[in-house]
Amino acid sequence: MATLLIRNGHVIDPAQSLDGPVDLLIEDGLIRQAAPSISPAGVDRVVEARGLTVIPGLVDMHVHLRDPGLTEKEDIHTGCNAAVIGGITSLLCMPNTKPPADSRETIRYIRERAATAKAKVYVCAAATKGLEGRQLGDYAMYREEGAAAVSDDGRPVESLRMMEEAVRSAKENGLRIVSHCEDLRLIGRGLMHLGEVSQELGLPGMDRRSEDSITQRDLEIAGRLNAPVHICHVSTRGSVELIRAAKAKGWPVTAETCPHYFAYTDEKLRSRDADYRMNPPLREQEDVDAVIQGLQDGTLDCIATDHAPHTRQDKKDFLTAPNGVIGLETSLAAGIRFLVEPGLLTMYQLIQRMSANPARILGIPAGSLAPGMPADLALVDTKAVWTVLPERLQSKSKNSVFKFERLQGKVKYTFVNGELVYVMRY
Repeated sequence: MATLLIRNGHVIDPAQSLDGPVDLLIEDGLIRQAAPSISPAGVDRVVEARGLTVIPGLVDMHVHLRDPGLTEKEDIHTGCNAAVIGGITSLLCMPNTKPPADSRETIRYIRERAATAKAKVYVCAAATKGLEGRQLGDYAMYREEGAAAVSDDGRPVESLRMMEEAVRSAKENGLRIVSHCEDLRLIGRGLMHLGEVSQELGLPGMDRRSEDSITQRDLEIAGRLNAPVHICHVSTRGSVELIRAAKAKGWPVTAETCPHYFAYTDEKLRSRDADYRMNPPLREQEDVDAVIQGLQDGTLDCIATDHAPHTRQDKKDFLTAPNGVIGLETSLAAGIRFLVEPGLLTMYQLIQRMSANPARILGIPAGSLAPGMPADLALVDTKAVWTVLPERLQSKSKNSVFKFERLQGKVKYTFVNGELVYVMRY
């Protein structure tokens, strides 16, 4: 059995409360030992990590791989290539593919394609057949086929009754339900956040109430049924407050936000560049401040990307372009740049929200470097400053909200099951 020693690195592993100099011995794809000053005697390969931060592979709970059916935008392999560059070793892929992930055949296709990808792919199956909100998916089959979660992400489950059935059935089948909170009746033809900027630009806006109202509905379902619900891509002050109150009541709820919601406001839309359009949209400073506070106090458990690739042609026209931005290669560096460097979170807290917490919520073997765990990890130069150049991004699509931004933190090596899957080339 091949052995690997990663030595002289600074290990941050919130799952074990580790934050300091630790060596890692890896054998047969698993962590065998985590301790100071492990001897290299008899080890097949030694990686020198002096000056680097060693972290559990990140876990991204919200990724659109576009495969099957939309592979001109992304596919399972290109998406996973992008993921490991950003230190992401496990991801949950959303079901709004063509066809949707609501059949045994489609789920098997995803899992079979993912078997040869660089990152580990977990399937989020469709909460309702065809993502149409009319008939519940086959949750027992989903469980048999190894799905980890269910969602109609890209749109909400509009019917209260159907959402209650989905939450109940997900709990019965050991699946995590992931909720896209948006009232489509309120959102109408909105292109961006409804506020001062949208009014000045003369564009239809998305009212915060469209997010907050469904967030409240789904939190109440979780409390009423005592069944877990995970709230996606939180962007408003109101939703943060609602989630905080639900947790105070002991309701089984968790939530995520995305880097763009703690980094930018709707002022970015003044450029009329569709790469700054996503759903939910960039909001106002009070929302950014609330999202950051939610990350600080644990109201928001996770940072996910909502990686949503679209081609240049898709994004060409500001008024007709689909919503969505990519983020797999930039999420860690955006977290360091906008949260750690200003002193809003520690690096330990950031990794907890990007690795340990999402792994725990999904119930997957990830997010820790404890002995016996898969050797999924990244070595990061947290001081490296770099500029996001779209042409250098490995995703098929280049619609990055952080394009030309100076971020901080570069992944130098990524390992999955102890195998080196990425080395920084520049």
